[in-house]
Formats: sequence, C-alpha cells, structure tokens
Amino acid sequence: MSEALIDIVPVSDHPGTSRWQALAPRGVVAGVASLRPIIPLGPGAPELHVYVEPQWRRRGIGSRLLATARKQLAEPRLVADVVAGSPGEAFCQRHGFRHTRSRRHHLLTYCDVHRAWLGELVDAEHAGYRLTHWTGDLPDAPRIEELLRSPGRPGNALLTAADADGDPAAYAVAVVGVLPEPRARQWGPAVLPEHRGRRLGRWVNAALIQRLREVHPHVNKIETVTAEDDLHLLAVRQDLGFRLVRRTHLYELDDTLAPGWRGM
Repeated sequence: MSEALIDIVPVSDHPGTSRWQALAPRGVVAGVASLRPIIPLGPGAPELHVYVEPQWRRRGIGSRLLATARKQLAEPRLVADVVAGSPGEAFCQRHGFRHTRSRRHHLLTYCDVHRAWLGELVDAEHAGYRLTHWTGDLPDAPRIEELLRSPGRPGNALLTAADADGDPAAYAVAVVGVLPEPRARQWGPAVLPEHRGRRLGRWVNAALIQRLREVHPHVNKIETVTAEDDLHLLAVRQDLGFRLVRRTHLYELDDTLAPGWRGM
C-alpha cells in the first residue's frame, strides 16, 4: 500500500500528552506517536514514543509520525526511551538521535506493600520538617512553591513535599493514567542539596505512596524510571519495594545542532 494513503491525525484522549495516529484505509491504526513531559515539574525535553505495527513497518510511517511530532515542539530537544537492541533503538539511530544514558524501570504493586510498615515510615518524626500534599491537574511548567501554596482540587496529579519553614526541601510527584488505567507514573523523590543526608527522599516517597492510594483508590501500581548511575535513588526504590522490570537506553534528538531550526 502506498504511503500516501496513510493519514496522520491528532488524538486528544490523554490530558497533558500530544498524540497522533497513522490511519490506513478503513480506519486501521498502522502506528501511533506521542509526546509527553519527561519531568512534569519544571522545563524539560518532552519524551517521544513511536510505535508502528510490524506489518506496516519499512514504509516511512514512523518517519512521518516523528516529523509530525517535531513540528509541535516548543523547544529544539526531545528524548526517546527504548529497549536496547530493539527496533526502537535502530529507529533512533537512523534518525540522528544520540544515546545519553541508561535507565532502569521499576514497578511497585500495592498488594506487595506492608501497610503498617509504610505507615511507620510516614509517621516517623523528621525534626524541622512537615509533610504537605497538593492534588490537581499540573499546569505547564509549574513551580513546586506555587503549587504547594495554591488550593488543591480534584485532578490526576499528586505532589508530596517535605516543608522546611515554608520552603520545599524534598518532593515527589505522581500522575495517574486515564481511567480505567490502574497505574500511576512517579517522578522523584528529589531532595534539595542543603537538605540531603536526612532520609527525606524515602520519607516523601513513602508518604506519596500512602496518599496516592487514599486519593486514587483504583490505582494498584506505580511505575518509575531511574538513571542507571543514580545509586542512592536506586537504593530508595529497593527499600520501598519497587522491583526492576526492564532496562532501557535514553536517546536525545537536538535540533539546535541542525541549521534552520526555529520552533513553533
């Protein structure tokens, strides 16, 4: 079938994510692509996901999906997370992406969480700090301080922070998938340099896990990604019961290295 018979159309069914489908005649979905923030708090390159059904590959569909996504970029960079040795890695290499780091993907299942032990972690005193929570839908490039000072409301995001004299010292955030997806994606915990060495990361993460189930009881899994060389954060993951599910390579495409990029 000719590539010209494939239409690339936008799909608006995931808040905060730009998505497209490659549609063949009769509405057959030949491939999909999406852009979503790799870090939902603060600026950062969006993460690209491209998938083409095996029977539709080698027809330029993935290249067209990538070109469509690049037209939507407000900045010149994007990243892609792919399994080593996969068709996705070959696609990245063929289109000028460069390998920047290796990452580990972890999953926490609530049925494996010891609730009493988790509660003890959350209730442990950390002198000079208090836990705060914010819920809502994340705006574009939000600031932690502004979110914590704003009133919470129903939404798909949960922010948990350790507060020191009104300023955040550590935080973690989770974003819940669209119903009926029973899992959330977590970023962090992140601890500001001057507050490190007090186990605030584990404290904040434990509180996020506990609070997330209270606010979104249908969620039964939390997924997260960690750089391969971040040994401290990997230890926090293991301590809290996250289990390793796969390893991937992170690739980056930087259009500032090519002449003529102007963005949106």
